[in-house]
Amino acid sequence: MAITVENGVFHIETANTLYQMKADAFGVLVHLWYGNKTDYCMDYLLDYPDVGFAGNIYEAENQRTYSLNTLPLEYATHGVGDFRVPAISVTHGDGSTGLDLRFLEYRIEKGKYGIPGLPAVYAGNSEAETLEIVLKDKYSEVEVSLKYGVFWEEDVITRSVVVRNNGNAPVIIKRVHSLCMDIPYGDWEWVHFHGRHTMERQVERVPLIYGIQESSSTRGTSSHQQNPTVLLCEKDCTETAGFCIGAAFMYSGGFQTQVEKDQLGQVRLVMGINPDTFSWHLDAGESFHAPEVILSCSGNGMGELSHRFHNIIRNNVCRGKYKLADRPVLINNWEATYFAFDEEKIVKIAQQASELGIDMMVLDDGWFGKRDSDTSGLGDWFVNEAKLQGGLDRLIGQINRMGMKFGIWFEPEMVSEDSELYRTHPEWAMRIPGRDPMRSRYQLVLDMANPEVAEYLYQTVSKILRDYNIEYVKWDMNRSICDWYSVTLPKERQTEVPHRYILGLYHLLERLTDEFPEVLFEGCSGGGGRFDAGMLYYCPQIWCSDGTDAHERTFIQYGTSFFYPISTVGSHVSAVPNHQTGRSTSIRTRGTVAMAGSFGYELDLDKLTAEEKEEVAGQVCMYKKHQELIYNGLYYRLSNPYMENLSAWAFVSGEQSKVLVQGVVFRAASNVLRTRIRLTGLDEEAKYRMLQDGRIYTGKALMSGGILLPQIAGDDVSFTLFLERI
Repeated sequence: MAITVENGVFHIETANTLYQMKADAFGVLVHLWYGNKTDYCMDYLLDYPDVGFAGNIYEAENQRTYSLNTLPLEYATHGVGDFRVPAISVTHGDGSTGLDLRFLEYRIEKGKYGIPGLPAVYAGNSEAETLEIVLKDKYSEVEVSLKYGVFWEEDVITRSVVVRNNGNAPVIIKRVHSLCMDIPYGDWEWVHFHGRHTMERQVERVPLIYGIQESSSTRGTSSHQQNPTVLLCEKDCTETAGFCIGAAFMYSGGFQTQVEKDQLGQVRLVMGINPDTFSWHLDAGESFHAPEVILSCSGNGMGELSHRFHNIIRNNVCRGKYKLADRPVLINNWEATYFAFDEEKIVKIAQQASELGIDMMVLDDGWFGKRDSDTSGLGDWFVNEAKLQGGLDRLIGQINRMGMKFGIWFEPEMVSEDSELYRTHPEWAMRIPGRDPMRSRYQLVLDMANPEVAEYLYQTVSKILRDYNIEYVKWDMNRSICDWYSVTLPKERQTEVPHRYILGLYHLLERLTDEFPEVLFEGCSGGGGRFDAGMLYYCPQIWCSDGTDAHERTFIQYGTSFFYPISTVGSHVSAVPNHQTGRSTSIRTRGTVAMAGSFGYELDLDKLTAEEKEEVAGQVCMYKKHQELIYNGLYYRLSNPYMENLSAWAFVSGEQSKVLVQGVVFRAASNVLRTRIRLTGLDEEAKYRMLQDGRIYTGKALMSGGILLPQIAGDDVSFTLFLERI
């Protein structure tokens, strides 16, 4: 069994890891261990001195070495003597804020728990187990259930929390984090993924300071600026060696990750909904279900940890027809036309694309309402027949007769003030009464906490999907959110709007993806502003970034790869000079970079030379040939682009028989040795033949000595190598 309990000690085992905690003599749930298997109870490490100003619980009498302020706790509370960052904070009906949680009971069940109204990692009854530990406040009727989903083969544990008010008076939840973990020993570094629009998930690895370090979002989305993922790694940890812990929050709204190094050098990690934009009014008899955190660790470096997250997200988060299937190679008209298109122009793009082997034409922003710029039309989800005189039916028919699929763009969560929807229902846009709302991209946000709004969007979007042969939806969301207010809620519950917004969004996506299982939904928020495991539950791929410059994309995709599988990364070849940076790179380099994801194009094919069109046809053919390896093979980061003059990566098939190595050398230099990269993940006892020149290498040689890249001429030059085991 993955879960066992002995003498009050809880043992959660996976194939390679052990998680341990125990309810001590006072009923306090103490964290003991998370790491490699030890075959031992790790409570012998609980050896604490009498630390000054670290108070003691009342029952401990004069045991001054027993303090909640020093012990490693499984779920830390506020107001009862632990002065580190708490996982939960509540205000009781009498205005007090203490919460003294003690062990009450536990349950072990086959299968994986679900979370009402929220995405969660899923599994069959034989594939996972659930542990639920119930804690109760010593002085009130508040209960907190800690839920652990255990995936043995995947080396993954999920964490979630349920807060119940079993009393007679309301309770206000001020903070409820889904993960709390104390790490008593080690010399740790913190890795987080920061960024901005067009440059998301940049990697920063820094030593922990004494005090609190935080990555978070209050923007109503998981955001371009920080990603709801975190790595803690020992200082000697590399891609292939050393211990590291990773956590990914399965939520698409505001989040908070805090890492605190305390006075004794111990580390506490908490992760959950951002309390700056959250509190919840919990009436008597009600429960609150927090979102889920996916947790894993590795003793063999960050590469192995990434594989564990890739595996669980691809197989147990993504759903539907396309979670494991090959995806169509698509062309999107946005950077080719922006708003300036008509039926003839779209048909021409599609015709040229079909001749090059591209599978799908995606019609982006501007096909609906009065939409000739970004200042009008959002919310009016009916065809703009001034642009498409024959309507969608005729356009789609022409594209289908070319042998191509058809996809379309929506931005359902937004509304333009210059729209029929806003003129009819101004109260559906979020704005605080008596205040002007903040515009962004000259648009307002629809109140997704309002059931009428969600129903309108379901009816309008589903009608289009029913009426036309649409096989792909790009679901966009192009602003951060403030002005939190819903006309459907009383004043004491307005602080719930940010979370209710996300619940409304998830409910709408659940209805649509359930009704249209054949449609491939791609998430987008100005590119990668909502790239998280919560959205991947509904959309098995997400547009990685509006930054399509091939050089910059190597950094964006490098950071994305630490947690998210390659099949989830929407990546396109775009025009040059690049529309964001003005940089020009060859179409070969742009293609190489875009192949490390769900592949497509976003440019005017009419402006390509004959040689470039030939290159496109070759790229499409190559991608289709290797898509199974790219999606299902193990992905290895072979260089650190922040530290080296190249970005290199590889895909290795599960049986280690096929290897695709790709990358970009950034800058050429004279009088230098050829660039060498060492491969990883191969069968060291096998021999491999290089497809390009027929040369045969041993696996040991490729992983120890490496391989020499061709001498390059110019900057941002890509390479592709393919090896097969003999």
